[in-house]
Amino acid sequence: MARRSIVHIDEDKCNGCGLCVPSCAEGAIKIIDGKARLVSDKYCDGLGACLGTCPQGAITIIEREAEAFDEEAVKAHLESVIEEFEGEDFACPGSNPSFSCPGSRPMDLRETKKAASASEAGDISISIKSQLRQWPVQLMLVPVNALYFENADLLITADCVAVAYPNYHLGMLKGKAVVIGCPKLDDGNYYVEKLSAILKNNNIKSLTVAHMEVPCCFGMVKIAEEALRRSGKNIPFNTIEVGVGGEILD
Repeated sequence: MARRSIVHIDEDKCNGCGLCVPSCAEGAIKIIDGKARLVSDKYCDGLGACLGTCPQGAITIIEREAEAFDEEAVKAHLESVIEEFEGEDFACPGSNPSFSCPGSRPMDLRETKKAASASEAGDISISIKSQLRQWPVQLMLVPVNALYFENADLLITADCVAVAYPNYHLGMLKGKAVVIGCPKLDDGNYYVEKLSAILKNNNIKSLTVAHMEVPCCFGMVKIAEEALRRSGKNIPFNTIEVGVGGEILD
C-alpha cells in the first residue's frame, strides 16, 4: 500500500448513468446497486480518463493509500469481463432505447434551424484557403519532435469539432499547429503520454483545447491538463467549447 492518485466516485452525486464505464480502458469502474463504483484499486491507474464523461461531476482524482496499479491484474480482469459478457446482449448505454447518452444521442439539427433564404442562412458557396500547416494531424501519428511544433501555438482538437464548427479553419486553426483525437474512442492514457512528450520536447507557446459540449468530449481537456502537469511547464492554457449546432459556447 502506498499513497497515490486514484479515482474517487461521490455516490451522492452519481446517478448510475454508466457513461464512465466504457471510458475506463482498465475496466476499473462498474455499476453496482445503481451506482458507479471502483471495482478494485489495483485496476485504476489514476490518470482520470473517466473524469470528463460524468455529467454529474461525481468523479474526481484524490490522493490516498491504495494498492499499486497492476497491469497484469488488469489484463486478467479484462479477459474475465470479456468471457462474462461473451454472447450477452451487452451494449453501450447510449445505444439503449431507454437511456440516451448525451454524446451519442441522434439529433437532426435541421429541425432546430429556422428556415431562411440562402443569404440569410449563410449557405453561400465560397472557397477559402486551407489553414492546415502540417501532416499528419492525428495525435497517434504525429512525431514528438516534428519541426512544426517548435515555437508553435498548439491546437488540440476533438475529432467532431472540425465537422461541427463551420469556421474551423479561419476561426481556430489559422496560425497554429494541430493534433486531433477522440477522448472517448481512443486510448486516453497514450494521449497523455504522447502529448506530455510533445510539450516537454518542444517550445510550445500556447495550448488551446477545442472540444464539443457533450460530456465525453471534456475528457480531451482532462488529457491536456494532465499532460501539461506532467511536462512540468507553465504554458498558457485555453479551452473552446463548441455546441452540437456549430456555435461556440461561452
